[in-house]
Amino acid sequence: MLPTKNIVENASASPIHKQLVAAIKQADLAETLAGAGPFTVFAPTDEAFAQIPAVQRDGWMRPAQKTVLAAILKYHVVPGKLTAADLEAKIAEGKGTATLQAADGQDLTVTKSGGDILLTSASGNKAVVTQADVRQSNGVIHVVDAVLLPKM
Repeated sequence: MLPTKNIVENASASPIHKQLVAAIKQADLAETLAGAGPFTVFAPTDEAFAQIPAVQRDGWMRPAQKTVLAAILKYHVVPGKLTAADLEAKIAEGKGTATLQAADGQDLTVTKSGGDILLTSASGNKAVVTQADVRQSNGVIHVVDAVLLPKM
């Protein structure tokens, strides 16, 4: 990933984000995420998407589920640019917990687990940041090991 390219350009070139890019395109969010931002994106890998049962994952990709898919993807986006250091500072300020508001309007909880940044979704599932601070021209990507599920 190159810091001179935007989130969509870099994710499209990433060998581990094929499912994410397909979902972004299906949900008509590519133009938004290629925009000025800045955005913080918690980007699930293909392995993260593989953890979702195929029936559910394939269902999200149907045109009739575009709204659901867009909500799930927007839950992985936080307006503004938050580096790992910013996230850790917010966790420290919150005495161990930080709450971020995702682009879908729901809260996303951020904590530390050992040396890892841990995200807990509104529905209770968790994701670990496996690669932080991947700089983009319009924000930052933090690679995560699970798809975060908002309350539906």
